[in-house]
Parts: sequence; structure tokens; C-alpha cells
Amino acid sequence: MFRVALTGNIASGKSAVAGVWSRLGATVVDADDLARRAVAPGSAGLARIIERFGDGVVLPDGTLDRVALRAIVFADPGMRRALEAILHPMIGRLRQDVDAQLARAGTQIVVHVIPLLFETGLEREFDAIVVVDAPESVRLKRLMEHRGMDEAEAGRMIAAQMTAAAKRKRATLVIENDGTLNDLDAQAVAAWRTLQTRAGRPA
Repeated sequence: MFRVALTGNIASGKSAVAGVWSRLGATVVDADDLARRAVAPGSAGLARIIERFGDGVVLPDGTLDRVALRAIVFADPGMRRALEAILHPMIGRLRQDVDAQLARAGTQIVVHVIPLLFETGLEREFDAIVVVDAPESVRLKRLMEHRGMDEAEAGRMIAAQMTAAAKRKRATLVIENDGTLNDLDAQAVAAWRTLQTRAGRPA
């Protein structure tokens, strides 16, 4: 099974590219979805987060308050590392389980959307790495307009990640998200065709 990692810094356009690939028939596994499974109500992951960060990170319905937790971890690098120490091993096990299921089902190409691919040292696990990149000013604006963050919070989230330049150097392919949605779609389609060829599955 040919394994592709789709990554890029926050608000770069990873989800849009993943959406295009899904429409083209790709099997896409999103790390954010795995993270939600890891901290579902009643899970060991949520229990460990409550133990570490307190009851204030849980909503009245028993689900994780992501906004409250985000405010804590992006204001304190030590807290962010504590959260990562809890979540990353759990997400890794879920990813392995999903891959095993897909391999048994005969899936030929699987795409894993992993925002912190390089930060967590996972790049060696994949046959190809695609980085989606957009100018920092554009990403800052997206975080403020689409996620309701103020400029300071958005800036902290951007600063917490490895630079886009460093990620680009380690990518198999780079998709530039600095134009229109149609431009991004066209690049995503071209990248997918390239990946199919690399996997021995020409379009």
C-alpha cells in the first residue's frame, strides 16, 4: 500500500486539497478525526486530559472543549508538549489500526492528513509527502476571519509550528495555495495524478 502524507501549516489549505483528492477517489484519513476518536466522551484519552488540565476543558455535554484547551496549550509551550505526549501515541495507534484495515481491504493508496507530520518525526513512515503552502499573511487572515481568533492568538498558533520553508525543503511535492480556489483545485488534481504514477497506478 502506497502511503502519502498531506501536511502544511495551519490554514494553508490542506482540507481543501484532501477534499479534491476524495472526489477523485482517494482514501483519506485525517489526523483530526483520529484525535476526536482519541478524546471521545468516556475515552481514556479524555480522562487523561482532564487529569492533566482540569475540568475546565470539558463542555457540559461531556465533550472536550477544544477552544478552552487550545487557549491553554498555545499560551504555554510546556502545556502543549504535555498534551502532545498524551495524544500523539494514541493517534499513532489508531492510524496503525486504520492502515491495517485498509491494507486487508486491498487499498492501494492511502492519504494521511497530518498537520504536525514533521514536528512529530513521522515523515519517514510515508512513501510521499505533499506540503500545501500559503503566505503567512493569508493564513493569519484566514484564522481571524474563519476561526474567530484575534490576531495575537492566530500569531501564536502560526509561530508554534515549524516554518513553511523548512517543510517545503522536505516535501516530495509542494502545492501553492496563493491564488484562487480554481488554481488550488487544478494543482491538487495534478498532484494526485503524479502520486498515482509514483504508486504504479497511472490515471
